[in-house]
This record gives sequence, structure tokens and C-alpha cells, in this order.
Amino acid sequence: MIKVLIILASIILISVIFSAVSDKSGIPMLLIFIVFGMAIGSLPQLASFKSFATANTVCSIALIFIMFYGGFGTSWRAAKPVAGKAITLASLGVFFTAGITGLFVRFALGFPLIESLLLGSVIGSTDAASVFSILRRRKLSLKDNTDSLLEMESGSNDPFSYILTIVCLSLLVEGISAGKAFLMLFLQVSVGVAVGAAFSIALVFFIRRNIFFKGGGNEVFVIAIAIMGYALAELLGGNGYLSVYIIGIVLGNQEFQSKRDLVSFIDGINMLA
Repeated sequence: MIKVLIILASIILISVIFSAVSDKSGIPMLLIFIVFGMAIGSLPQLASFKSFATANTVCSIALIFIMFYGGFGTSWRAAKPVAGKAITLASLGVFFTAGITGLFVRFALGFPLIESLLLGSVIGSTDAASVFSILRRRKLSLKDNTDSLLEMESGSNDPFSYILTIVCLSLLVEGISAGKAFLMLFLQVSVGVAVGAAFSIALVFFIRRNIFFKGGGNEVFVIAIAIMGYALAELLGGNGYLSVYIIGIVLGNQEFQSKRDLVSFIDGINMLA
């Protein structure tokens, strides 16, 4: 246990240092972390780690806060004009990307068609954590609200990638029908939006009545809201990350006391994630 804590703390400390190196050198932080992760993963103490379920759980929890951070830092005033384009990219854009990638894999690498489309479906959506990291850390302000367009698209495209993956799997594995796959898409989007909206309404209720907590209570409250928003949406068959993203957008576009402290706290949580 002590060795695990020492390794964990060392990895976090080195990551913070690499983050500073990235800011000064211009080398993308994600590239540094990928190389660093490969080096860490090859250590004898960690090479025997084979618990993919544990890794998935840790990454899923981290992504909750990354998605919340992405929504929290999104200006609705800037995002509203490009909302329609973002939804189009998150749906049709993912479909076309998956199809083009699948055809390339089929003819260039010689994979069977369905397996090729499955690969295209898996990588058809952009990685929200990467997009948020690049745009936010570099403080890029692109023309025509392109930064807001990219952030909103990357935060809402996962359900469409899911449905394409399930459809391809249904063609490979018996027991999953196309109708069930499209029902999953509907639930992913509608339930995710509904749960996010419900939590957002509750947050606005608290804010407008100046209900706040002392001694770090606001920060703890936000952590609980983010986790609950994700978990409840997933429990009901929706997309938890979409729910958390919506909650983040609503909270980030409200004006309330101690918001500056909350912004610094969420920045730290996101960096840790």
C-alpha cells in the first residue's frame, strides 16, 4: 500500500512538472503524457498490472470531471450561434468519419468490411479531453467561434459513436438487433439531456436564492453534483458524460458569489483528472 501511494504521488508530481515544461516549450502536453505513460507502464512494478476494469473505473471517474470542466468553461453566448453546427458535426460528422475510416481500413489494410466499420465507429468521435486540453491550456480564440464549435461537438458526440459501435457489433454478434441499438441511441441522448437539465434547474434554484456553503462546502457540493449527474443518467440508460457536460455549461454561465474560488478549484480537479 505504501509503495503504491509513493508511486502514485511521484507520477502526479512529475506530471505537474511536465505540464510546466509543456507550457514553456510548446510541446503538446498530451504527447508528453502519452510518452510518459508508456514509460511508467513498462516499469517492473506496474508491468504486471492487468486489471482493465480498475483502469476503466479510474478513467471514467476522471472523465466525469474533465467533461464537467469542459462545460463549465463554455460560454453559452459564444456557443449558442454554433449549436446547430455542433450537433450536425456530432451526429452526421461522426457517421461520415466512421464510414470513411472504415472504407480506408477495408481497402488499405484488407480487413473484413464489418470489422473495418467497427474500427471506424470506435474512433469516429473526437476525444473531449484532448480538445478541451488543447483549446483551454493554449487559450486559443479561433475565428467565427470555431473554438466553441469544437468544444460543444466534442462534448456531445459520444452517443453517436456508441450507436455505430453497437450496430456493427450487432452484425457480428447475435442477440443485438438494430432496433435495440437505435433505442439505445435515443435513450443515450434524451435521458442524458433530461438528467442534466433536471440537475441544472436545481442548481439555478440554489444560486438564485443565494444558498451557498462555507469552509469548502461549495466545492464538495459541486463534486457530488457532477458524480450524481453522471451516475443517475447512466443508471437510467442515458449518457452520463452528456449530462455532466450540460450541468457544467449551466453552472459556468451563472453569476454567483465565490465563483472565482470555484473556478480555481475546478481547474485543479481537471488537471488532476
